[in-house]
Amino acid sequence: MTVESKDEAHFVEDLTDQSDDFGRWYTEVVRKAQLADYAPVRGCMVIRPYGYGLWENMQAALDRRIKATGHQNAYFPLLIPESLLQLEADHVEGFAPQVAWVTHGGNEKLEERLAIRPTSEAIIGRMYSRWIESYRDLPVLINQWANVMRWEKVTRLFLRTTEFLWQEGHTAHATAEECQEEVLRMLEVYREFVETELAIPVYAGRKSAAEKFAGAEMTYSIEALMRDGRGLQAGTSHNLGQHFAKVFDITYQDEAGKRQHVWQTSWGVSTRLIGAVIMTHGDDQGLKLPPRVAPVQAVLVPIWRKDAERAAVFEFVARVREALGDRVRLHVDDRDQYSPGWKYNEYELRGVPVRLEVGPRDVAQQSVMSVRRDTRAKEAIPLAQLQERLPALLDEIQRDLFVAAERFRSENTVFARSTAELEEHFTERRGFVALPWNDDAALEAAVKEKTGATLRCVPLSPTVQEALAPQGGPVALFARAY
Repeated sequence: MTVESKDEAHFVEDLTDQSDDFGRWYTEVVRKAQLADYAPVRGCMVIRPYGYGLWENMQAALDRRIKATGHQNAYFPLLIPESLLQLEADHVEGFAPQVAWVTHGGNEKLEERLAIRPTSEAIIGRMYSRWIESYRDLPVLINQWANVMRWEKVTRLFLRTTEFLWQEGHTAHATAEECQEEVLRMLEVYREFVETELAIPVYAGRKSAAEKFAGAEMTYSIEALMRDGRGLQAGTSHNLGQHFAKVFDITYQDEAGKRQHVWQTSWGVSTRLIGAVIMTHGDDQGLKLPPRVAPVQAVLVPIWRKDAERAAVFEFVARVREALGDRVRLHVDDRDQYSPGWKYNEYELRGVPVRLEVGPRDVAQQSVMSVRRDTRAKEAIPLAQLQERLPALLDEIQRDLFVAAERFRSENTVFARSTAELEEHFTERRGFVALPWNDDAALEAAVKEKTGATLRCVPLSPTVQEALAPQGGPVALFARAY
């Protein structure tokens, strides 16, 4: 096999350390691991096949959960008439700086501008006003997988781009109680999905009035901590109350024959979660992908020096493929223009959870050498045990990634008894700071102005509250965030 050139080695090895420049490290990893690249349109990105494969696995896992809670997928138009968007003043005001407009169709100027959806409350509200007539039509439980556009001034691949992919659920209910149950149900779906599939620990809680979604009665979110100590909003669930129902005249006839406005929710996560995976688990060598969503769970690298060894190695590789079947997403890298060392570095950069090595010695021993991406621990696995041991090893890696991320979060979460302690913390450190809380908007604004930290959420779980507040009482979590 050929030895890699200096240029090839430079591509794999020359990666900025996280401690030197985390933002630069992040961008280099996204591009060198071939997750995404910059598009010709300002602020937009091209999601490459490896990155899109990661998104597809995440999408499939979440879609199963959404459907299991009784929701159905649909699709609504990308373009929204300006007159329809303008009906909801608070909503428009909240998104006005980010709305992109279509003003011409071909060479003709449109009579009315069309907004490229920044979110779909307006167009979905109009359709629900047509579809809902009786209490028998409720609840309406619809989700859509779509792209949206928000004209961002400062962008970063996956984390904040002008166009991005997401899912947005929009539901309508007969009562306020059912509406709130839906909001919290989907928040829990997000929490369980992110922790189980992405191995990212999150705090689930409610947002402050200053941080809630434009037009919502209440917003809830899941909040994660990245390895640079910044918080990241990983998903949101909104109680819209009857606000949009009154604007778009979404009513139903109740069992007594009286017209009532519905109660609505909306909730969503986006390709920002790919950024969360990168920044939660990655290290100075590149990505560490959770096995449950990794496009490639194991890469097999055949090793031979003499042509006489090649046939025996590849015959054994075929037996490995047959043994594993569809139990593992396996990729065999049989390219002969790159050395094994080059391939090791490449797949380490790309975060493949397990590397399998098969050389003449392994063939002789009827085993495969496995190397974990997260710990680099090696283990020789007999071929006869591979179909059982490799899936179990992937499960171990999934659990260990979560444990490591949870430990990091714990080490970087502190309790502050006063705003002075909180401000002192952010002069030298990052992470989450739990502060005693009584919904003081003025205090929240002062903290943001002095430290740049924002109120991420007020945790809902009493157990979490107790763990964060040694003195008891409610607390809010603050962090500098993306």
